[in-house]
Amino acid sequence: MRKKIGFILYPDFQIVDATGPAAVFEIGGVMSTVSYEIAMLSDRGGLVRSSSGIAVETALLDARESFDTLIVVGSAYYRERLDNTPIADFLRQQARQTRRLCSVCTGAFFLAEAGLLAGRRATTHWQDLGHLETRAPDAEIESDAVYIRDGQVWTSGGITAGIDMALALLAEDAGEAVAQSVAQTMVLYYHRPGGQSQISSLVQISHGTDRFSSLLGWIRAHLTDDLSIDALATRAGMSARNFSRSFKTETSMSPAKAVEALRLEAARERVINSKTPIELIAGQVGFADPERLRRAFNRAYGLSPQKMRQSMGHPLHRLD
Repeated sequence: MRKKIGFILYPDFQIVDATGPAAVFEIGGVMSTVSYEIAMLSDRGGLVRSSSGIAVETALLDARESFDTLIVVGSAYYRERLDNTPIADFLRQQARQTRRLCSVCTGAFFLAEAGLLAGRRATTHWQDLGHLETRAPDAEIESDAVYIRDGQVWTSGGITAGIDMALALLAEDAGEAVAQSVAQTMVLYYHRPGGQSQISSLVQISHGTDRFSSLLGWIRAHLTDDLSIDALATRAGMSARNFSRSFKTETSMSPAKAVEALRLEAARERVINSKTPIELIAGQVGFADPERLRRAFNRAYGLSPQKMRQSMGHPLHRLD
C-alpha cells in the first residue's frame, strides 16, 4: 500500500524544508518495499513561490483526502502567514485521521496555531524558540533537539534538521538499515539523533555571552592544552571560584562541560571526514585516552566513534 506524504506550502516557504525531506522519501521508496506518493499542497493550489524564487506546483488542501504523513514546511517569513486559517483548519481536521503530523523549522508555528502542540514536547529553529514558547504556552518547548516525536506529532529544528526527521520517519516505515542506506546515498551523516543539538557547540555555548566568547574561541583552537578550571581562570584573569561561577551563569554550562563539548565536536569532524584511527583522534582533540572519548561520544551522540564512521561508508546506490 502506498503511503501518501503531503507537504504544506505557502508563499515564501523555505524550499529545502520541502525538497530535502521529499528526497529522503523518494530514495527510500526506491531502496525498500515501502511505496511513497509525495504531494505538494497549499490553501489555494497552483504555483507557490518559495523565498528563493523557485515556484512549486501544488494541489488544493482537501480535508476529504487521506494522508499517512503531513509535513508543514518553514519560512523566515512565517510570522506574516500565521493568520492562514485554511491551513490551521486543515491540520485540525486531518489530526483525526493522519498517522503523523510533522513540521520542519518554523512550520511548528502552524501546528501551534491549530492547537496540536498543546501538552506536547516540541522544537523549532533555535532562533525562534522563545517565540514558540509564547505562541504555544501549553507546549513543552525543547531548545536542544534536532527533532522531537511526541505521539503523532513530530517537530524538527532549523532547515536541514527536517532531513534528519525524515530519515527517522523512514526508519519507522522501512527499518534502520534502509534509512542508513538513504543517508549514505545522500552523503549525509546517518542520522543525527533527535536529541543532538541543532547548532555547533561553539555557537551554542557562546550564544548570549560576550564575556567569554574570545576565551571559547581560544579553547577551540587549543584543545590539547591544559584546559582545567585553574588554567582557564588564570587566562581569564579571575579566581577559579569566580570564573567557574561566572562562566556557568553566562553559558548555562560548567567550564568542564564546555571543554568536553568542543573536544567532542572536533573529534566528530575527524571521525566523519578522515580515516585517522580513533586512538589518534582522542589525543588530537585533548582526551586523555580513547576510552574517555568513546564514553563521551556515546553520551552525546548515542553511538560509538567506530559506528559513526561505519555509517559514513560509501553509498550503496546512486540515483543521479
